[in-house]
Amino acid sequence: MTCFMDHRDLSRATATGYLFLLLLFSSFINIWSSCSNGSCQVVDSCSHSTDCGPGLFCGNCPALGKTQPFCIRGQATIPTSVIGGLPFNKYSWLVTHNSFSIVGAPALPGVQRFTFYNQEDTVTNQLKNGVRGLMLDMYDFNGDIWLCHSFRGQCFNFTAFQPAINTLREVEAFLSKNPSEIVTIIIEDYVHTPKGLTKLFKNAGLDKYWFPVSKMPKKGEDWPTVTEMVKANHRLLVFTSVASKEEEEGIAYQWKYLLENEGVKPGSCPNRKESQPFNSKTASLFLMNYFPTYPVEDEACKEHSARLADRIRTCYKAAGSMMPNFLAVNFYLVLSCNLYL
Repeated sequence: MTCFMDHRDLSRATATGYLFLLLLFSSFINIWSSCSNGSCQVVDSCSHSTDCGPGLFCGNCPALGKTQPFCIRGQATIPTSVIGGLPFNKYSWLVTHNSFSIVGAPALPGVQRFTFYNQEDTVTNQLKNGVRGLMLDMYDFNGDIWLCHSFRGQCFNFTAFQPAINTLREVEAFLSKNPSEIVTIIIEDYVHTPKGLTKLFKNAGLDKYWFPVSKMPKKGEDWPTVTEMVKANHRLLVFTSVASKEEEEGIAYQWKYLLENEGVKPGSCPNRKESQPFNSKTASLFLMNYFPTYPVEDEACKEHSARLADRIRTCYKAAGSMMPNFLAVNFYLVLSCNLYL
């Protein structure tokens, strides 16, 4: 599914102060010719996902001219399983862009959805497979708060997906079943209902996991360790794109705590206009966007190959040798590597 360094590379990477969740699959290069019934390993040829071992699925990448199916990693390695106890900002976490915009999601009754899609798997499965950050667009719609794409900041019935509480209840179920895991939610916020988000998260049962704004570093310091966050049950970080909601609802204003880039142009990594400059010393988290304006599922495995590794290197330099804490992608299940292909 996604690309990681092997443990030796990982050890070298931590010398810079960051745990690289991000780049390259473990470097298995040999392709075995005969395997089946769950015995096939990464890059082994396969004909069905049941041929592949635990955590793998059978796929290919026609965009790179690779049409023969092979076993691809289907679950991300959770970085805390490799090195535990570090400050939260010393890890890199896999994030899904527009996590709610799922291919095949049911449309509103009687309405044909007319919009684009960003992911191929349910939010529950995203979390089970190692995603630890969700980017959600929230709107006032139909007397409730919905997850939706929009035109000019407005949700329509042909761009709407579902009430936001449905997805948040999936998050609550995951946190309840996995008491050592931490999830981040980043909201593109178009909710104008007074205290709307506060009520939403409370109704979803997520308020008990809330990481309080008062404890978030505001001068570029390290965050608490993941061990401390789990012990305090502060296992849900929530950020909003609306500045006033930090004071009104206690929801962290995204641009105060997160640096963020924009665009996927090779060779450059400019900061997003809303973001603080990369040389800012007040934000200690870096969200790296890696998704085109218009998502194309068939091209995703190509985009997530060598180009992704190059992009991370470019952004690492642009951000002053700061590794992304969050790597946001479309179609997370088709992340792959030229190392394998």
